[in-house]
Amino acid sequence: MMHKRRHRHSMLKRYGQIIEVLQKYGFGYIVDQLGLTGFRNFAFRFTKKKNEGHLNTSKPVRVRMMLEELGPTYIKLGQLLSMRHDIIPPEYAAEFSKLQDDVPHFDFEEVEVIIKEELGHPIEELFDNFDKKPLACASIGQVHRAKIKNGDNVVVKVQRPGIKEVIESDLDIMYSMAKLVNEHIPESRLYRPIEIVDELSRSMLEEIDYTQEGWNTDRFAYNFRDNTQIHIPKVYWDYTNKRVLTLEYIKGIKASHVDLLDKQGLDRSKIALVVGEAFMQQVFDDGFFHADMHPGNILIMADGNVAFLDFGMTGHLSSEMSDMFLDGLTALVKGDSSLLVELSRDMGCIDYHVDTRSLKVDIEYFLSKYYGRAQKHLDASVVIEEFIGILREHQVIIPHNMALLVRGMVAVEGFGLVINPNFNITELIEPYAKKEIKERYHPQNLARRTYSNILGWSRLLQKAPTKISHILDHAENGYLRIKVESEEGNRLVSEINIASNRLSFSLIVSAMIVASSLISQTNMKPLLWGAPLLGTLGFLIASVFGLWLVFNMLRTGRV
Repeated sequence: MMHKRRHRHSMLKRYGQIIEVLQKYGFGYIVDQLGLTGFRNFAFRFTKKKNEGHLNTSKPVRVRMMLEELGPTYIKLGQLLSMRHDIIPPEYAAEFSKLQDDVPHFDFEEVEVIIKEELGHPIEELFDNFDKKPLACASIGQVHRAKIKNGDNVVVKVQRPGIKEVIESDLDIMYSMAKLVNEHIPESRLYRPIEIVDELSRSMLEEIDYTQEGWNTDRFAYNFRDNTQIHIPKVYWDYTNKRVLTLEYIKGIKASHVDLLDKQGLDRSKIALVVGEAFMQQVFDDGFFHADMHPGNILIMADGNVAFLDFGMTGHLSSEMSDMFLDGLTALVKGDSSLLVELSRDMGCIDYHVDTRSLKVDIEYFLSKYYGRAQKHLDASVVIEEFIGILREHQVIIPHNMALLVRGMVAVEGFGLVINPNFNITELIEPYAKKEIKERYHPQNLARRTYSNILGWSRLLQKAPTKISHILDHAENGYLRIKVESEEGNRLVSEINIASNRLSFSLIVSAMIVASSLISQTNMKPLLWGAPLLGTLGFLIASVFGLWLVFNMLRTGRV
């Protein structure tokens, strides 16, 4: 019970902090829209002049600054949204991509405590050497160089103390706020705020479990076991747990340091090709891909081989989603707008609010713009950005893994262009896509798909009579219910509730005034300035409540 009280108190305190930061950056109107004025930090009203400088910057910059101030969970939300160009405008996505979660390192004494708690032994028993100064720091954890007892050089990733509790508390608040947004701002439902928080929650809960990143690393190592040009760091499982991850230390040059690559005489065009083909293998052959392959996560080793790092953000393509991706590529090549719209519908991207006829017209114009152009003249990131812009304009939201795939492709192309200005990812996609399509229509695969479809239809036909019978039984017994949701009706109910609450409050104030007037006509003691004290107090309280009601009505614009 005491733990629940502390959790409730910390959440209320965090609500107050969030609302204060919203007001600080000029988003106080959102607090009113969500009905959270009861949590408003009144003290902020007296200090708001100190924060007026923030209001001189653009809204995307203010949102980015706000997310950074709110901490790691909100920074990760911004980073997640930065790759959802189908949800937010480009200027916001560009600004969110600048989000940094660099924070001061935590004390080495805390590192020692966490390692002992997670691995069961003190640092000196596990490592021959352990650098006290971290190589890198972030909001989730920090990385140290070390050497284990067998002489292997490693890097040890240690999670920041208490970060799990902070993230879980923030996610709880985000869920409640997403529900409020969904309820009080009907137009936000098009962007599925609850689903976005679900997506963030899955991502962050995986990120704070370092064993998940270890498994991802091992899976990539297995997938590239036959590729001598790709190196994946080894996971030392005896030195790894939920809050500690120990990996092989890899010496190399960050791919972004092009001048150092040239000094070493390394072939940059070959490096770009190796990375591009590795990504194609991940997408088309493995169905499991690195979603954050920017130059900082790629090391070039002395022998020219490529090492991939940081497997915290990965994407998975099911066979069904992979087929849809291939069908989408085919539709783009053939200029088939109808197929693209149908695929969007199959993926659950198109809801009732989408004007499919208008969407199809815009897609046809987009396809005609690029039809017939040579691949070497196509900039994949520009084409993707323009196509996603069309989807965003029509409020078509693509699935999470597809968004990760788009992010991965853009990151790989960006990396390739840094290394080799002539790099073109569309030239790499074509042979892999053709190979996959050829395999799909192989007689053996067609037969297997046909058999699977027959089994599916068979199960459906077997269940159909029973399901229909249940529906008819419910209808006959009067238990069949049809739920109809009306956005206008919900808004009307909300407005009626607000009006009735204000009417009730007004009646209470009126009753206090009448009661105070009657008391004032008596000689009830004690007296104040010759009038009954109780009546005077009643007038004062009624005046304060009345002024507050008028102020609230004027402020919200609902007089």
